[in-house]
Amino acid sequence: MAEMRMIESGRMGRVAYARIAPNEDLVSSVEKLCLAEGFGNAFVRGALGSLVDACLERADGSCQVIRGPAAEIVSLAGEVRSQPDGSLRAALTGVVADTHGHLYGGPFVAGANAVCVTFEVTLEEWLPSPGNN
Repeated sequence: MAEMRMIESGRMGRVAYARIAPNEDLVSSVEKLCLAEGFGNAFVRGALGSLVDACLERADGSCQVIRGPAAEIVSLAGEVRSQPDGSLRAALTGVVADTHGHLYGGPFVAGANAVCVTFEVTLEEWLPSPGNN
């Protein structure tokens, strides 16, 4: 079966720099930041911080827990998209390092990635062209 891909035209909009507070969930906080800034769609352009523990989704849907304290984010990428009901959904993927320096990568599980001390993130608004499906 052929893989289906969505191709969308548009342009980049505003940029927001924000700090996520301790014990706030990474994924839901990115969604809330986009709502607060009025971003219907956005890309994660950069991040710096750590998580109490990290939870990455495995291929079978289970959660791989990377124990902290302070599981460091090595890289973070992703996007936030408007849903048909008006809500926003963030899909974030990254690489984290545990306290021994071992690296793990994958999608972050929503509701399971509490920020440790603080977390800085850069978001860039995506403005799809009218008529995109």
